[in-house]
Amino acid sequence: MSKATFDPTRYNKSNNEPFNQVLDKHLSRRNFVKSGLGLGAMTAFAGMGLTGCGSDSSSSPIPVDPVPPLPPTKSSAKLNFTSVKGARLNAVVVPEGYSAQVLAPWGTPLNAKAAPWKADGSNTADDQANSVGMHHDGMHFFPLNQAGDDGLLCINHEYIDEIALHPNGPTVDATTGLRTIVDEVRKEINAHGVSVVRIKLTNNQWEVVYNDKHNRRFTGATVMDIAGPLAYSPLLETRYSPDGSQARGTLNNCGNGYTPWGTYLTCEENWPEYFVNRSTLTRDQIRIGISKTSSRYGWDDLAGQDEERLDEFSRFDVTPKGVSARDDYRNEANGHGYIVEIDPYNPTSRAIKRTALGRFRHEGCTFGKLSEGQPVVFYSGHDARFEYLYKFVSAAPWNPQDANSSNRLEIGDKYMNEGTLYAAKFNENGVGAWLPLTLDSQTTDGKTLGNSFASLADIILNTAGAADLLGATPMDRPEWCAVDPFTGSVYLTLTNNSKRTEANPANPRLKNNFGHIIRWDEADKETEFTWDIFVFGSPSDGNAETNLSGLTDLNQFASPDGLAFDKRGILWVQTDNGAEEVAEETNDQMLAIVPSTLLDSANKQTSVTAKNQMELKRFFVGPNDCEVTGFAISPDYKTVFANIQHPGNWPYSNNAAEVTPTGVVLRPRAATVVIRKLDGKEVAV
Repeated sequence: MSKATFDPTRYNKSNNEPFNQVLDKHLSRRNFVKSGLGLGAMTAFAGMGLTGCGSDSSSSPIPVDPVPPLPPTKSSAKLNFTSVKGARLNAVVVPEGYSAQVLAPWGTPLNAKAAPWKADGSNTADDQANSVGMHHDGMHFFPLNQAGDDGLLCINHEYIDEIALHPNGPTVDATTGLRTIVDEVRKEINAHGVSVVRIKLTNNQWEVVYNDKHNRRFTGATVMDIAGPLAYSPLLETRYSPDGSQARGTLNNCGNGYTPWGTYLTCEENWPEYFVNRSTLTRDQIRIGISKTSSRYGWDDLAGQDEERLDEFSRFDVTPKGVSARDDYRNEANGHGYIVEIDPYNPTSRAIKRTALGRFRHEGCTFGKLSEGQPVVFYSGHDARFEYLYKFVSAAPWNPQDANSSNRLEIGDKYMNEGTLYAAKFNENGVGAWLPLTLDSQTTDGKTLGNSFASLADIILNTAGAADLLGATPMDRPEWCAVDPFTGSVYLTLTNNSKRTEANPANPRLKNNFGHIIRWDEADKETEFTWDIFVFGSPSDGNAETNLSGLTDLNQFASPDGLAFDKRGILWVQTDNGAEEVAEETNDQMLAIVPSTLLDSANKQTSVTAKNQMELKRFFVGPNDCEVTGFAISPDYKTVFANIQHPGNWPYSNNAAEVTPTGVVLRPRAATVVIRKLDGKEVAV
């Protein structure tokens, strides 16, 4: 999630014990704390890591096997590049021996319906509907051949920069302050969503295949189907979709995921700001953060305009106005806040919103390690301060043959429409519980969710409110998840939380400006897990209670955000830095590490400490003012794709590493950067 879009309002009013308090208790249980050394005694701390799994088994509700576990299966990958220095340039930085190419920047035409991108910002709404969207974020590469040099790149577009999008920014009435130009607003709506772009490797350069049948846009206005508990629900009835079967558009598409059966998952994050209810807010609207005064970009200002088509602007005002929900758009916002599934291989297919996976500000969606005959598990964080981590467990057991089906969205129906959604509760003894969001689940006051919600659809509509009642653990902005393909361990970025005033085991630092990455392993019971903290973000000169992982100038980072494993077991960490102590040394970046090779003397997984921190290497630095976000890799591991969002004065040329000359002012363009080795071999190793 871009720091430029973050709303610091705290919507979680529950009294649930926050993660920082849990982590504080967890740390206090460690032997070195019991010895009187305290949290500040980092000499002892650094040598131990923060492994929480079974470290104090006497109070663990999970039975402890008296036989020492076998060492985790580990990756054979070894990072073979020199960590690059931090940089503050209008250019990207990659290791020596690598190239960096600009690919598919905002406004790149996908077909003949779009005019070429114009540097004065004068492209029309129709141009934008047929061109790559703005502010690239999560993405994934889907190969079209065995060689992996031809494929489809699915790219999220989180939000827009109105100043860059239009020649002179948005046009507003000088007296009323309201939007006045229909084409401008349509262009903004069309700049949101997802781009599916066919790309090919030709002469060692990736190129967009213009006018290919696979190229398509999903925008803030594209019609999508609803599946799962809220499909055909009265809660989704609108004037446009009286039966509650459809929603229009996908908004604020930040993190992403993909499925084992070959579809793309895009995640709707800060969508509440796009709507306004000028009457009485409903319970779920209060909890998720719908405004009573204004919508984010003022798209509803043009409601009732003569040029308006099918209430395209009116729908963003969710104030009840008619006799029933079928007469207005009171339920329009209820069609947003979901995981959206897209089949990139079928250019005629419609996107589907999978409501069973919860409705909140989704940041990423990652499936767990697959086992034949066992459910498919998906993880997703709610990216806001003091919000929760969730997992969805399918009702259907995994059948590996489904990975090869050509009816991909039907397979999505099988695994993503029915199952159980859980919220995470982290306990101080290094264990945790998954709390099911079902009608019969017991709440912290001894009642059940059935006492507060009428149906499963009602629970899903207010997922966060239901998690409040169950006692889930408020976290420091849970964002992207990633699963180690060797160990099955799950990693989650907790970006930061400058508003935290009380610590807990999973969020141990007050005013957590630098963030951290947490890790857990599922237990035999799907309601239990064990956890530890993998690495803490920090400036290299942070004090003992800040630089808990012993980071240096070559790997200091803050605000971890994007997170992905490649199949070699390399973990890629991207940052959205809001901490001045690190930002003054380097722009946002991407680092790499191989977690499964970090083992202690007992061959158990350990965390990043002062003793092993050199295994965490800075691979890439983005240009000034940007966020580095979105990761994809080709099947042969010879190409890494990373996205640059909201750059300041970049890109100057097709060479992403070329510095914009002094005095040259560009209309900035978010873009994908293609990173390859000059010798054509695998990246990073």
